[in-house]
Amino acid sequence: MEKLRLLSLYSDFRKDLDYIEKELERAVDSESPIIRQASLHLLRAGGKRIRPIFVILASKFGTYSLEDVSKVAVSLELVHMASLVHDDVIDDSDMRRGLQTVKARWDNRIAMYTGDYIFSRALSSIGEIEVPAVHRLLSRTMLEICKGEIMQIEQQRKFDQSIRDYLRRIKRKTALLLSSSCELGALVSNASPSVVRKMSRFGYYAGMSYQIIDDILDITSTDEELGKPAGSDLLNGHLTLPVLYIKDDMEFRPFMERSFDKTLSQSDREKMLTYIRKSGAIEKAQAVSDKYLQKALKEIKGLPNSDARKAFFQIARFIGKRDF
Repeated sequence: MEKLRLLSLYSDFRKDLDYIEKELERAVDSESPIIRQASLHLLRAGGKRIRPIFVILASKFGTYSLEDVSKVAVSLELVHMASLVHDDVIDDSDMRRGLQTVKARWDNRIAMYTGDYIFSRALSSIGEIEVPAVHRLLSRTMLEICKGEIMQIEQQRKFDQSIRDYLRRIKRKTALLLSSSCELGALVSNASPSVVRKMSRFGYYAGMSYQIIDDILDITSTDEELGKPAGSDLLNGHLTLPVLYIKDDMEFRPFMERSFDKTLSQSDREKMLTYIRKSGAIEKAQAVSDKYLQKALKEIKGLPNSDARKAFFQIARFIGKRDF
């Protein structure tokens, strides 16, 4: 039901999204059969395509050109895809969205080559845009994403983390790419500087809310809904916001320790998830997500009244209430 509701929000822009999807397929084509198969496997696993839709909507506040918009949207989605491939190697994950990951279907070496290839194709796609500010912003964004990945590796399986550490990490891993999607969409369409700034802030706040909800869903959803084991973040040694609220709870601590050393049984995993769900930590994390979402909504209230502005409102509200 929720997925259908999201698709309905995209309905007015379906034609443009279909065009971008075809350009994504073209972008990941390769002379290497294995790299091509691995890239297409990842692409066809699907996704919400939130980055391309943010580029499209932000571009509507300037002079809209589907050709330029698609180059930016393809580049940003490829950066996201490449980071997922590398994440799965780091976490040794076998499943994503109910399908085998690239590293599980092939191996770590193919996965790393695939991720690197997709990153390079992202740069190639946006290279045709002759706007220096676009290239500077994408370069900064990719650098921050890499910093976020390094930070996640450094903090993996460490108990002494703070909420501030977590927020800095998700800013780099998620929020900045969504912020850049909005800002680049506005830049490539020559929107006014005030719109560009509002788009950047909106994307950042929406991205923070989006990732917090993702981390909540990792605990509250079922294995079937997630397409991977519920609680995977903690099983992979990543402390997310709900867990940070109760990490010093003496009853909960043994669950964390067994998750980190990979001795947590299936029944204990279910007990751990139940404990978190009943602890009040989910509600606290949801409140933080809501605060970021309200800040995002405030940014778009000052935008010119249009179908794009209306769609931003609808998608932002969806982000805060989604269940997948």
